[in-house]
Amino acid sequence: MATTVFVAREADAGEPRVAASLETVKRMKGLGFDVLLERGAGEGSRIPDAAFEEAGAELVEAKDAGRADVVLKVRRPSAAEMQAYKSGALVIALMNPFDNDAAIAALAKAGVTAFSMELLPRITRAQSMDVLSSQANLAGYQAVIEAASEFDRAMPMMMTAAGTVPAARVFVMGAGVAGLQAIATARRLGGSVSASDVRPAAKEQVASLGAKFVAVEDEEFRQAETAGGYAREMSKEYQEKQAELIAEHVAKQDMVITTALIPGRPAPKLVSRAMLKSMKPGSVAVDLAVERGGNIEGSEPGKVVDVEGVRVVGYTNMAGRIATSASVLYAKNLFTFLEALIDKETKEIKLDPEDQIVKATMLTRDGKVVHENFQSAAKAEPESAQTDDAAKAKSGSGKGSRPAGRKTGGANEAGAGTSGAKASDTRASDIKASGTEAATATPAETSGEADDAPAKKLDEPSGDAPDGASTGTPGDTRSGNDETNT
Repeated sequence: MATTVFVAREADAGEPRVAASLETVKRMKGLGFDVLLERGAGEGSRIPDAAFEEAGAELVEAKDAGRADVVLKVRRPSAAEMQAYKSGALVIALMNPFDNDAAIAALAKAGVTAFSMELLPRITRAQSMDVLSSQANLAGYQAVIEAASEFDRAMPMMMTAAGTVPAARVFVMGAGVAGLQAIATARRLGGSVSASDVRPAAKEQVASLGAKFVAVEDEEFRQAETAGGYAREMSKEYQEKQAELIAEHVAKQDMVITTALIPGRPAPKLVSRAMLKSMKPGSVAVDLAVERGGNIEGSEPGKVVDVEGVRVVGYTNMAGRIATSASVLYAKNLFTFLEALIDKETKEIKLDPEDQIVKATMLTRDGKVVHENFQSAAKAEPESAQTDDAAKAKSGSGKGSRPAGRKTGGANEAGAGTSGAKASDTRASDIKASGTEAATATPAETSGEADDAPAKKLDEPSGDAPDGASTGTPGDTRSGNDETNT
């Protein structure tokens, strides 16, 4: 009997992305799968139902999810959505499991086998499945586009008979994938770009993109990176020196883009009101960590606000603002993951609990929480359909509202972006198609990604440490980490 895959329409009004593309629908059909697609699933990504139907999908309603062996989503399903799922179904999505024990408990209670795409191990085999990379890359690009849109001056230097317009000065805080893409994009637009990161490896990456690296480069800085590719917590003395240097540098900038998160903790405050006040009136700051508390003092989720004369952009789900591109990449990530679960002999899905990718990403199975790092969820009270609906009502739509095109009065709300992130040590030469976001840039401690980061130590393979040698694969954020090293 053929495996049936259900592609859901995201219930969150702030999420325009979809978990399948025309290409992946065709490829799933090629594997012998029956593909069910909820009507309207591709609307936010400009993919009409008719196109999906032509690609081979059967258009269905939400209640038909109960027919599926596999459910593909962008966000974790709500308790209400899971009421339609059959027990034992595989659910693959961005589960945002950190500090969400009730939601994980609800997945277990529903009897589904839930896979959290944020938890992929840092191995070569998982690179093409890395949703954090593909989405953060787009977020870095879009951050610059949004900054340029809010900026009331030209980005590139212009020499005319009437005089010279100087290039805009752009400072990127955090040189993970989103940060590196922001650097590359700002450079393409003609900006004079500088960047900061606490990881020594970032210096070469930043320089290779033509940007200036800003950091206190003492012995502590040179020893700042762990074997796993993350930044160590810096001493108070170093943080003070770095903060002083950054404050002086920010005062000279026209645009600041921040991308820093700390695993399992609120985003570090990197830009204070005093620093914003020191910038020229009309300057722009973009906070890609706004959903986790923000790197910029005064930033507000889903809004553009004026803080000390600076336009502070706090759009959430930055990748979702270019949903068509984001969906194509996300869908390909999910298809590659699903394909890896297929037994080569039987051509059917077969879960190997000892497989490195399965073990790292599986949250629940057979009514139990099986991931060793989230056992606290096993004792939590499951999220109910009622509490889930109440939470969404309180927030407006769960995570924000769907971006209806360009900004409306400078304050379009958008949904949350990718959640759960790893520090990235990406070779800058691969930034043309890469993506996992940002390392902490300054007086921060550990590097993260312009989204969430694991609150608990992930099940990473021992010995899987960055060696600084990229495989050159587009989207490679793993610094050449090879499965054979484990």
